[in-house]
Amino acid sequence: MSKRMYLTLSVIVLASIVLAACAPSAPTAAPFVCTDTIGCVDIAPDASVHIAYALTVSGATSFLGEDSKGGIEIAIDDKGGKLLGHTIELTGEDSGCSADGGQSAGTKLAADPTIVGVVGTNCSSASRTASPLVTGAGMVMISPSATNPDLSNPDHPDYHVGYLRTAHNDLFQGRIAAQFAFNELKVKSAATIHDGSPYAESLQNVFADVFKELGGTITAQEAVNVGDVDMKPVLTKISTGSPEIIYFPIFEPEGDFMAAQAKEVSGLEDTILMGADGLFAVSFPGAAGQAAVGMYLSGPYVAGAAYDEFIAKWKAKFGGPPPSGFHAHAYDATNILLAAIEKVAVQDADGTLHVGRQALRDAVYATKDFNGLTGKLTCDVYGDCATGEALGVFKLTEAEVGGAWPPPVFWQP
Repeated sequence: MSKRMYLTLSVIVLASIVLAACAPSAPTAAPFVCTDTIGCVDIAPDASVHIAYALTVSGATSFLGEDSKGGIEIAIDDKGGKLLGHTIELTGEDSGCSADGGQSAGTKLAADPTIVGVVGTNCSSASRTASPLVTGAGMVMISPSATNPDLSNPDHPDYHVGYLRTAHNDLFQGRIAAQFAFNELKVKSAATIHDGSPYAESLQNVFADVFKELGGTITAQEAVNVGDVDMKPVLTKISTGSPEIIYFPIFEPEGDFMAAQAKEVSGLEDTILMGADGLFAVSFPGAAGQAAVGMYLSGPYVAGAAYDEFIAKWKAKFGGPPPSGFHAHAYDATNILLAAIEKVAVQDADGTLHVGRQALRDAVYATKDFNGLTGKLTCDVYGDCATGEALGVFKLTEAEVGGAWPPPVFWQP
């Protein structure tokens, strides 16, 4: 190589180096910075999207928890078990159907920062103590079956931002139960019984208030305790007022004893008995026996082709029918939560997900005309996402006492 050619080549190489050094580098994605006001959940490329439940999965009310848990699991199955390329992980805590159970479950869930959102609780008494803990940790919580009106009343201490529900507000259920009794059964006098729980006490109050508005007479509003077995003292007291119907929106096993013993009290042999969704359980008619025949229950009613498909999936997965009435509400709650996560999650090039907790809350509250099994759901600013359309009254017959379930709907508003 000549000296001139060598020099020329050297100049070209040097120029190339200089130009390369001066050329702009390829753009790189800026690292994610969480600006969410209550924090973010960061999900590594190989980690799961972690959602949790707080349900009553043991004891006398376990039928409610297993019913809701099944709905959650089917919703996850319908997503193929994955969300944005990540496996969906479901864990949970037993919240029971009590304030103590709710506090225990809420404390454990709130301590786990990997949880993106929670479906639960079943009972209003558990929601009362779990919701401040879970929402206080920044998580969103959606209940499939806690129906006490105070939970979505901004003027009540049981209201907490970040707590929503796909369950109906008992302002709906109490009203339709009273309307059915007065307008359809044509009864003009009623007595009520509750068990001191927020659910039962509030629901019987709504029933009594509406029944009186319609022109009826409330002869007594009595209470029993959770754990009571002998219901005859309170039933005997009620019998002195000769009510045509007794509305007792309580749970098992107290409701079993109430129904069975009512027919043994003088003066109540022909009195109509009516419960609510707390007794809408496959086990109740058999436990109450012949006293359940002719009894009415107010509670969730869901129908349609999509629901029929859901029930087919349930039977294939678990065998038999769902044990209670809120499985569709749990399915809808889970799908609303998963849809909101999909909407707000920021995904890095390597698959890492970042979910802003306030952004997730905002997305859930913004749910509008969501096509759920329980109807079109729109969440209001206080967390009520249901309209009360998925309600009905059921009449129990010999078939249900013999093991058939669920009963066909008898009346809808």
